[in-house]
Amino acid sequence: METLKSLLEFQIFQFSEHSLTVFDLVSVFIIFIVTRLFLWLIKKALNRKGKFNKLDSGSLFALFQLIKYVVWIMALALMLEAVGIKVTLLLAGSAALLVGVGLGLQQTFNDILSGIILLFEQSVKVGDILDIDGDIVKIQEIGLRASKGLTRTDISIMIPNSMITNSKVVNWSHQTKKTIFSIEVGVAYGSDVNLVMKLLEESVATHPNVLKKGIIQARFKNFGNSSLDFQILFCSEKIFMIEKIKSDIRIAINKKFIENNISIPFPQMDVHVKSKGN
Repeated sequence: METLKSLLEFQIFQFSEHSLTVFDLVSVFIIFIVTRLFLWLIKKALNRKGKFNKLDSGSLFALFQLIKYVVWIMALALMLEAVGIKVTLLLAGSAALLVGVGLGLQQTFNDILSGIILLFEQSVKVGDILDIDGDIVKIQEIGLRASKGLTRTDISIMIPNSMITNSKVVNWSHQTKKTIFSIEVGVAYGSDVNLVMKLLEESVATHPNVLKKGIIQARFKNFGNSSLDFQILFCSEKIFMIEKIKSDIRIAINKKFIENNISIPFPQMDVHVKSKGN
């Protein structure tokens, strides 16, 4: 027992009136382990509660992130106290330094504040599909400073939280399950309008990811400069892969147009040369 006590009281180093002992390091390690175990238990409890109350994964993730940040801040304060560093004195003594650092890290603090807002408001959750500056991104993780997203080309990107809160962002996941999309196409003048609309609707209806009970409607949109312009509307739940679905439908439309001798024109320009003699 005496050996253990002397081992725990062994000083690793001493500076002025402060010293670091083996007991201090053991205390820090125990606080770290207990914090990890506590967070693991909270996560398990939240997942169990989520299944019982049918909470979505995005809400559970946001709640756990908030709890995790608070718990780790408290654990860090206890660790500093364990090694003899008074947190209150540390904050008071470094107030001027913190002001200077704050001025230099305004954008970082803005991102962190935006992350807290996202986690509290839950306007954006894990699994949501966002349109940010024309890029479609599926949110995989909401961090305190930045969020992790996945593009349609399977590229993982980090998005500063302030970009989500301060920019114009379309959240496709806030729509109803069936979202209306459209494809536009032009055909040559003289084409059978009714046949074109029929072929457009048939091309859409055959795709497995188009909702058969949703809207499937072809429209004669306009008389273009070199084409008759049509639009086909359809519903789908596959928001993230909609560009692939549109590509498949365009292929089907092109095939049906070829089979029925309907041509898609391209812009043409007539150049008239006038001689000086005329």
